[in-house]
Amino acid sequence: MIKKLMFKTTQENSFINEGGITLLRFAAGILMAGLHGSGKIPPSEQLIGGVTGLGFPAPALFAWLAGIAELLGGIFLAVGFMTRPSAFFIAVTMFVAAFGRHLQDPWSVKELSVLYLVIAIFFALRGAGRWSVDNLIKK
Repeated sequence: MIKKLMFKTTQENSFINEGGITLLRFAAGILMAGLHGSGKIPPSEQLIGGVTGLGFPAPALFAWLAGIAELLGGIFLAVGFMTRPSAFFIAVTMFVAAFGRHLQDPWSVKELSVLYLVIAIFFALRGAGRWSVDNLIKK
């Protein structure tokens, strides 16, 4: 029993595997949308100033795009709708956050954006899983 709990790999299409994937997707998406994206729509002058400081052309447009990626991308990720493109845009936004905006900050500041980046890359590569809107559309 202990050996099974410690070392056995969960089957790809099992209830436990799909439940874990769904939980990660839902939690990451809701937290992204609710704690990060919702405060960026509409973009504040501070956000636009931060984007300007990164050297982006049309900083207001890129601030809007970052906010949309976090808010709508997070909601879409949570329900598993257009998961791969949503996760891709979240990943791009988190890459800029971690290695642009927070590049000179201590690890404790950039850690969250790197974590979201890795989760987004995972879902961009893997897709949403069986318990998702994407899977319902595919059928």
